[in-house]
Amino acid sequence: MNKSTQMMCCTVLAVAAAVAPTFANASPAGDKKFLATAAQADQNEIALSKLAQQKASNPDVKAFAGKMVDEHTQMTETMKPFATSRGLTPPMGPDADHQKELDKLNGLNGADFDKEYMSQMVTDHTKALSAFTSEAKSSNDPKLKAAVIDGKTHVAAHKNMAYDLKKKL
Repeated sequence: MNKSTQMMCCTVLAVAAAVAPTFANASPAGDKKFLATAAQADQNEIALSKLAQQKASNPDVKAFAGKMVDEHTQMTETMKPFATSRGLTPPMGPDADHQKELDKLNGLNGADFDKEYMSQMVTDHTKALSAFTSEAKSSNDPKLKAAVIDGKTHVAAHKNMAYDLKKKL
């Protein structure tokens, strides 16, 4: 190898060594942020849906709410080992915005309750689907990525069910 080729190789290796930690740390931080967001979203859905199981007047809305409680509880359990391994403490209830939504829903009855709840479900699942789609593309952890892709399938189905049910109300 001539001297200029050796210098070029050394330069490329030095740049790669300097840049590698940046890329190595980007994905785990993104994974951790996603896991925190997903855990909170699950708690929000569970809280709103438990209320809907009690207050919804439409039997289809009640059935949807039951499905949301069951499936978001399962999603929480699926993601828990990933969150725990990254030092995350799981949320214990809805965030401030969803607490306000709960308060609003508590003041509604009948068709007004059903429409507001389903509207919130469309909004929440649209946001969640975006987060799952982004994480599925960016995660470098193969086990997490598989769980995210599975979760994305459920969230997409939830969004479609919510949208279809909202249109019927």
